[in-house]
Amino acid sequence: MPQVPADVQVKPGVETDLAALTDLYNHYVRETALTFDTDAFTPEERLPWLRSHPEDGPHRLLVAWEAAGGPDDGTDTGAASRIVGYATSSPFRAKAAYRTSVEVSVYCAPEAVGRGIGTLLYQALFEALADEDVHRAYAGIAQPNEPSVRLHAAFGFRLVGTYAEVGRKFGRFWDVSWYERPLLSRTAPTSSPDPSRTRR
Repeated sequence: MPQVPADVQVKPGVETDLAALTDLYNHYVRETALTFDTDAFTPEERLPWLRSHPEDGPHRLLVAWEAAGGPDDGTDTGAASRIVGYATSSPFRAKAAYRTSVEVSVYCAPEAVGRGIGTLLYQALFEALADEDVHRAYAGIAQPNEPSVRLHAAFGFRLVGTYAEVGRKFGRFWDVSWYERPLLSRTAPTSSPDPSRTRR
């Protein structure tokens, strides 16, 4: 696991972050198959997504900020700052019984990849989720993506299955592997399930 950068701060995402978050995500839309969105977004189009992740509750948006210029380039880092990544926890499925599961994801600015930003964001996200009634986290990773697989393995995710050729982008089909991690909630009930209620 990369060393976590000490000069980066993580805080909840707010509407003033929207333009930078949209630019960051659009890089992955245009240049990669890591997301299956195929058309770039405007900030206005991404606003409902941002508003669906409040500052509390199980569905979070956490943003990593770094002083402009970065930690090692010798420039003045005391003025502006920039977004270098974000992580989210979102509803896994719409039906009510799925409400104790979340789907998580993390995106880093291209110049910040490999610096431990994803590690820092996931540490903060899973710490925040420990105060929520959530039981499982899931992550879908378009393949191949070995860095993301390593990051999720470092946080205890295990492979549960792969959808073969489930999406088409850039003129070819892509697999998506799904990973699962138990969440240790500090607030969830601990009673055993009723064995008579096992039907889905």
